[in-house]
Amino acid sequence: MIPTEVKKVLQHQHYHIVGEHSAVKLCYWTKRSILNRGYCYKQKFYGIQSHRCLQMSPAVAWCTQRCLFCWRNVEQTLGIKLDRFDDPSEIIENSIMAQRQLLSGYGGIPDRINEKKFDEAQNPNQVAISLSGEPTIYPRISELIEEFNRRDFTTFLVTNGTLPERLESLDPLPTQLYLSLDAPDEEIYKRVCNPIIPDGWRKINETLNIFPSLNTRRVIRLTAIKGLNMLKVEKYSKLIRIAEPDFVEVKAYMFLGGSRRRLTLGNMPSFDDVRRFSEELSEELGYGIKDQKEDSRVVLLTRDSCNIKIK
Repeated sequence: MIPTEVKKVLQHQHYHIVGEHSAVKLCYWTKRSILNRGYCYKQKFYGIQSHRCLQMSPAVAWCTQRCLFCWRNVEQTLGIKLDRFDDPSEIIENSIMAQRQLLSGYGGIPDRINEKKFDEAQNPNQVAISLSGEPTIYPRISELIEEFNRRDFTTFLVTNGTLPERLESLDPLPTQLYLSLDAPDEEIYKRVCNPIIPDGWRKINETLNIFPSLNTRRVIRLTAIKGLNMLKVEKYSKLIRIAEPDFVEVKAYMFLGGSRRRLTLGNMPSFDDVRRFSEELSEELGYGIKDQKEDSRVVLLTRDSCNIKIK
């Protein structure tokens, strides 16, 4: 289903294509963890193990938006729905095999790697269903989560919120559900997220309204882009209050991949920029700043009653 020219670009960017529409890519922090050079903020905040995290997407080149900050070549977006789709079990099996292939080069440098972590990484136990594209476009997303659960994975699902009907029908729900909220109003949303569908902002607001009813750990994630969407804190707060998330992550846009053709290095905020914006949001929203990770340029806000660790 992925045209040869699109596949070549994805492979050049170190995506491993899985089946007809899925992909795996080694996370920067998975590699760093195996080399004993750090770990991702999700390990610090929530207790997952970076070296055992599988970063994948069941709809790598399909999305309802062409966001300016996306690291994929969004010009090659293949549409907003899948006409045919792979079996969830096959996707998972092949994704794990792809992860092992991507890791294989690290086995050749035993004097530099943590061999215990390298061995454990062959059998991931945490999945980030995000990577690229909109994962809920995959019609069997509930079955995919269920199959990961059967294999004792924790599941982090990231959605842009433009398919609320898919979220409302999720069964089972993931361990942690992320909703990307990258604009405080429709004008900025259209500029930053470049929706393909005509009613994207309305759909996101519909998702915000159903978010409190989804009985799992819920996170609103803001990708902070300097000069574009780090403003109108009161409007962000109003939207977040509707969603009643357990956590809010404010994460800096990183100048990577295809986004470098659409944005500039000046759009990547420093950690101090992110911290200041988070403090303003905290004061307006009433969520406390719980944690931060400076090298990831991310700040975590939470309600005091929320349990932060999943393990």
